Amino acid sequence: MTTAVAAPFRFFSLTVVRTRRLGPSLLRVTFGGEELREFHSHGCDQSLSLFIPAEGQTEPHVPVELGDGWWQAWRELPDEVRAVMRSYTLRALRRDPDEIDIDFVLHGVEPGAERQAGRATPAGPASRWAAQAAPGHRVLLLGPALADNRAIRFRPPQGTDLALVWGDETAVPAVSAILEALPAGTRARVWLEVQHAADIQDLATEADAEITWFVRDQQGTEGTDRTDRTDRTDRTEGSPMALGAIRDAQLPSAERPYVWIAGESGRVKQLRRHFVGERGIDRRSVTFVGYWRQGMTEEQLRAAG
Repeated sequence: MTTAVAAPFRFFSLTVVRTRRLGPSLLRVTFGGEELREFHSHGCDQSLSLFIPAEGQTEPHVPVELGDGWWQAWRELPDEVRAVMRSYTLRALRRDPDEIDIDFVLHGVEPGAERQAGRATPAGPASRWAAQAAPGHRVLLLGPALADNRAIRFRPPQGTDLALVWGDETAVPAVSAILEALPAGTRARVWLEVQHAADIQDLATEADAEITWFVRDQQGTEGTDRTDRTDRTDRTEGSPMALGAIRDAQLPSAERPYVWIAGESGRVKQLRRHFVGERGIDRRSVTFVGYWRQGMTEEQLRAAG
């Protein structure tokens, strides 16, 4: 007797439901569609592949009808037709109605640019698409049909007694979901780096979390203190040098710490070396993910392996 095994990933045809600006360079897009009833994920940092229409197109062209042969056929499509693929993290999944949220970083948009009659254009095709997204716009999503899948990386070992988390703005959605999922009383030290102070978000968590925000456009300014719902200090630092600040940080003592770091690959590698080489944390308890690389497009990053 043969038992059918469900494929862990599949394509979902979705449309934009609404958009919401989270800050000068952050935009949330909500997608819906009947096919989302087959979308399942239990991960905090669930990775997705989003396909948006090529410039001048209204539909994302991906030859999904070819089954496993779609990838090669998609790559061979003309540039002016081939859908643009970008990797994102699931921010939220809701039912009744079935919807998902994906947060976009609008690279190249300065504060107030959206009020200047569209004179500022985001850099990159995904940023440009998101900045102009409107209800009814169509996309394809390659996402999970099984709730537990290999595109989930945040997996603290049993017995973890301290979570150490760093991410830049591309990792804010994953970090937000991680904080929401941490059980009450879990000790966590979190560092997040964004471009503008207005990109800072109030993050909900029941964990005993201390959250530090680094703001790149406030170099040389004094930080401001706020109190989050954990009654710990949530500081806005005026320095982009996360490595220096983390190296100088006094961390709580822990027997089984777990580290999760994601964002620009060069910074991720530096931080991993710090936590393993300087802090002495077991490399098996460090999860590191390069979401992007300075000076490279996603196509170039994939080609580089």
